[in-house]
Amino acid sequence: MPTEKEVYEKYADEYDRLIQREDYQENILREIEKFVSLQKLDVVDLGTGTGRLTRLLAPCVRSIKAYDSSAHMLEIAADSLKKMELENWQIDVADHRHIPVKDASADLIVSGWSFCYLAVWGGDEWRSALEDGLKEIRRILRQGGMVIIFETMGTGHESPQPPAHLDGYYAWLTEAGFKSSWLRTDYKFASMEEAEELSTFFFGEEMGRKVIENNWQILPECTGIWWQRFE
Repeated sequence: MPTEKEVYEKYADEYDRLIQREDYQENILREIEKFVSLQKLDVVDLGTGTGRLTRLLAPCVRSIKAYDSSAHMLEIAADSLKKMELENWQIDVADHRHIPVKDASADLIVSGWSFCYLAVWGGDEWRSALEDGLKEIRRILRQGGMVIIFETMGTGHESPQPPAHLDGYYAWLTEAGFKSSWLRTDYKFASMEEAEELSTFFFGEEMGRKVIENNWQILPECTGIWWQRFE
C-alpha cells in the first residue's frame, strides 16, 4: 500500500478509479446546490486532484479554475475535462497558500479532501499553515462569496466516526467560524474483486479484509462538509 503522498505523486490512475466509484448516490452536487445557485459563478477548486469536484461543477458554472500541488494528478483532471468538451476551465499547479488568481475574483471556493493536508503535513506549524490557507481563501473571494470544504468523516461506517488524527483540524475549522454537517458518499464498485483491490490500495489491508468480510460491494463512506460565507 503506497502512502498518501506516494499516491498523489505516482498513482493518479488508480486513485481516479477509486474516486470515480464514490458518491454513487450523487449527493455531493445536490449538497453544494443547497448553499449556492451555481449558474454564472466563478469558482476556484483547491486541491483538485484528478478533478472530482471540477468535473461535477464545470458544466454548471460560468468558470472554474482548478489547482493542486501534484502535476501528476492534474494530468488526469485535464484529460477528463477535455473529453467533456468544455472551455470554461483552467488548471495549474499551486499550493493552497499561493493561488495564482487575482484578489476578489471568485464567487465560490471548493476544496475536497485536501485542505486537511495543511494540517496533516504541517508539522509543528500546522495551525499557521491552515491560517495561511484561510487567508488566501479570503483574498480570492468576492464580497459575499462562499467556501465549501469536504473531508472524510469515516470510511466503512454508516454514521460519522472521524479519524482521530483530524480532530485538531476539525476543531480549528469550528474555531475559524465554519458551520458543518455531513452526508453519505458511499463507494459502489463494479465487483467484489474491484472493491477489495481499490479499498486495499488506498485505505489499507485491514479495510480490504473488512470489505470481504462484510461483502461490501457498496462501501459506506461518511463525508463532512464545512462552509462559510465571507461578507
